[in-house]
Amino acid sequence: MFEAAELGHVIDKQTFKEEVVVLREALQQAQLELREKSSFPVVILISGVDGAGKSETIHDLYEWMDARFLSTQAFSAPSDEEAERPFMWRYWRALPPKGWIHVFAGSWYSLPIARRISGEIDQAFFDQRIDQFNRFEAMLVNEGALVLKFWFHLSRDGQKKRLKALEKDPRTAWRVTQESWERLKTYDQLQEVASHLLRMTNTPWAPWIVVEGTDDRYRSLSVGKILLDALQRRLSEVKEPHYPVAPPITQKIGTLDVLTALDLTQKLAKPDYQTRLARAQGRLAELSRAPEFKNHSLVLAFEGQDAAGKGGSIRRLVAALDPRQYQIVPVAAPTEEERAQPYLWRFWRNIPRNGRTTIFDRTWYGRVLVERVEGFCSEADWLRAYAEINDFEHELVADGVIIVKFWLQISKEEQLRRFKEREQIAFKRYKITDEDWRNREKWEAYHRAVCDMVERTSTGAAPWTLVEAEDKNFARVKVLETVCDRLEEAFYGARTSAAKVDKTGKTAKAPDVKVVADKDAKDSKGSKETTAAATAVKDTLPTVAKTPAKPNAKASARKPAAPAVKTPSVKITDKVKKTSREQEQ
Repeated sequence: MFEAAELGHVIDKQTFKEEVVVLREALQQAQLELREKSSFPVVILISGVDGAGKSETIHDLYEWMDARFLSTQAFSAPSDEEAERPFMWRYWRALPPKGWIHVFAGSWYSLPIARRISGEIDQAFFDQRIDQFNRFEAMLVNEGALVLKFWFHLSRDGQKKRLKALEKDPRTAWRVTQESWERLKTYDQLQEVASHLLRMTNTPWAPWIVVEGTDDRYRSLSVGKILLDALQRRLSEVKEPHYPVAPPITQKIGTLDVLTALDLTQKLAKPDYQTRLARAQGRLAELSRAPEFKNHSLVLAFEGQDAAGKGGSIRRLVAALDPRQYQIVPVAAPTEEERAQPYLWRFWRNIPRNGRTTIFDRTWYGRVLVERVEGFCSEADWLRAYAEINDFEHELVADGVIIVKFWLQISKEEQLRRFKEREQIAFKRYKITDEDWRNREKWEAYHRAVCDMVERTSTGAAPWTLVEAEDKNFARVKVLETVCDRLEEAFYGARTSAAKVDKTGKTAKAPDVKVVADKDAKDSKGSKETTAAATAVKDTLPTVAKTPAKPNAKASARKPAAPAVKTPSVKITDKVKKTSREQEQ
């Protein structure tokens, strides 16, 4: 794979000077056009062997172009904050907005390559990362980014010669460290790993460009010309390219679906509601302060029809949490800054670190709901969004994030009643807008979009919980108990069964506040701090013996007709999560 980069290309000094004059003018003109149009960002990856001239080439680009709109993103070992978030989090935050060029000196490829050479990760895990990177880059290109990947190559003798020359020159000696010589010893391993990686990630939308690094002038001039050609080609394109094609939406037969099958008559009597609510808040208070939560973070995603009660459920939920440890993110129309980035960027930036909770009031599913129905994005964009969202959630779960997704469902008649009530009550009037009334006219279109969303994105890692929200008391308790169940299953591998509610609103059985743990977790003590409501319940209610329920890893959405306040989930043990962290970070 690297034979063509060992031919000994050389450009004389005079030719280089003449070429650079023309190249600089053309690059600056292309960069100006890029800024004026601001129609796409440019992502440049500079990778390769030590001493191949990566830094020198980046320096030349700064000299040739307008440095105000050129930025270098350098990555080394993850910081403590980065290590407590998903692997790709820091790279998402460094993506350029439209009209900008970002040069990645050390990219998402660097750490997996180093870990694979040292034997810290096996081939299977390395290939999983490769597949992840291919999907990530396909997403960037589909979002409009121009992605250029350069690999600077030197032969073993060429690298050794370059390191000696750098070490001998007082101006560059500081760049050669003991680590540089140690990495020279693993040259063969790097070539093996790099060959495999370049072959597997050399995609049509983001191909690798191998550049010989022996001659400085040849290397820099080659990169400059390739960048210029790519910019000019892209700026002249009328239509943005799109890879890959998503599966189409199929037509449904009949009226039965995941929403019409819900039993919206389920209710919870007020006395039972107060008892169950206090008990669930007590469980959540203990779980959010448990030692196991330090190895996880929690993401709660709330979607639902207008006036379905998302805000009320969120208020009851956060009453049990430490205000210093959670954040509520209301999602509305994207800002100018967010529109200049890939769609999922604004959600990635709000992913919490370990021990923290983020609650999204409306979510990344807006692309397949409101943007689909209202025509705010193309059909190709929302069709491929299903796979991109599944990838997004899979990456979070693989790194220890617990995702709980809720869709709150009410009938059209109940929504109308709540709309009218909001218009009559002064302190609720701000909740109703002209847009809410317009959305009612598209009830059926939103209904179809929700059904498609649940069918395509209710996965084992992040299943949907469909909440019958006709009765606010029932919905709030179901949300709280579902969150508790998912936390217990993530921490201990089994969860406490939530109390059953029959259709008359009677509580059959209420579990004790104490969390059920497995043998390995019995000795660990959680925080003694609980909410006042939970403390009161403990003092007044008898303890109910429990048997841990069997883990339920079913990938499909919750069967709607059952009145049990439970949700399917996937087991995420601390062992699996720890392994993922250790292998990459």
